[in-house]
Amino acid sequence: MRTIRIAIAIVCAIGLGSCSDSSGPTEPIPRQVGVVVAKSEPLAEGGALTGEVRARIQTDLSFRVSGKIVERLVEVGQSVKAGQLLARIDPEEQKADLDVAAANLQSAEAQQTQAQLAYDRQQSLFRTQVTTRAALDQAQEALLTAQASAKSAQALLETAQDTLSYTELKADADGVITARNAEVGQVAQAAQVVFTLAHDGDRDAVFEVVESAFLRPVDGDGTVTLLSAPSQKITARVREISPTIDSSTGTIRVKVAITSDAPIPLGAPVVGRFTYVPQDVIQLPWSAMTSKDGKPAVWIVDPASSAVSVRAVDVAGYETGSFIVKSGVSTGETVVTDGTKFLRPGEIVSYLKEASK
Repeated sequence: MRTIRIAIAIVCAIGLGSCSDSSGPTEPIPRQVGVVVAKSEPLAEGGALTGEVRARIQTDLSFRVSGKIVERLVEVGQSVKAGQLLARIDPEEQKADLDVAAANLQSAEAQQTQAQLAYDRQQSLFRTQVTTRAALDQAQEALLTAQASAKSAQALLETAQDTLSYTELKADADGVITARNAEVGQVAQAAQVVFTLAHDGDRDAVFEVVESAFLRPVDGDGTVTLLSAPSQKITARVREISPTIDSSTGTIRVKVAITSDAPIPLGAPVVGRFTYVPQDVIQLPWSAMTSKDGKPAVWIVDPASSAVSVRAVDVAGYETGSFIVKSGVSTGETVVTDGTKFLRPGEIVSYLKEASK
């Protein structure tokens, strides 16, 4: 019985000692988080654009005079040669003007002939002292006037001939007709576009892109791939970037020169791929992003105290699994990447440094 009492006393003493130990103050255990050290490193970004193949040179063909179209000789998609007749307007008005100009020239030439004979006669009479100097000068003036009238009539005749030739619309180069805007029987006005001609020769891949796509310089040549032949990669070089934005689409036009031994059909859809010149940036994983006042932010660890603070950042771009920091984080700072959801400003954390980013 005494042995049992001694055992109970020992157990109580142990229990009281345990209660006394648990009631004392304890240090909080720091939250374990994952971190990375921010590091600036080169990033080569790129992109893909969808466009179509167009001729390097494309001209709009139109009549230089107005008239009713009486003949159209080509269709869209047809290949033509330089000087080939494409369409004709009714030439009756221009032929009448040509006849009038020819008649005026004949009349002027006849007057010039008469003036020349009168001047020669006055010269002969003046040499024999039969006529006066004033009469000779008058005959010479009449001859000069007749000669000028003849030259003017000749110029008008040539203009009428040119005007008659303008009733025929001809191709100015070898190429393919890509558009038709007039039909037989339609009255075409001068300078109204009738056909669009894509010249044979160099080809461009034309893309309509947002302005920001080419604010950064492109690193070397890109590639263009035909959707109809994905295995065929064509070397491409940015040749022209439009300086203005299309008000209807909000895009700019980019022309890329393409060269290929294989024939490239006009209007073929293509995909262009390019890369920017590499730039040094700070890139962080998605898990590091949090929010402050509705804006992107990250948690920064003070290496001296291990306390965390939230800081807003500007994001320059988003990649697969990561984002690019434009400002807000400096090289060498420690950024929390794991365990950000339950952090509070000023909280002490425990961490092991991972590979720098």
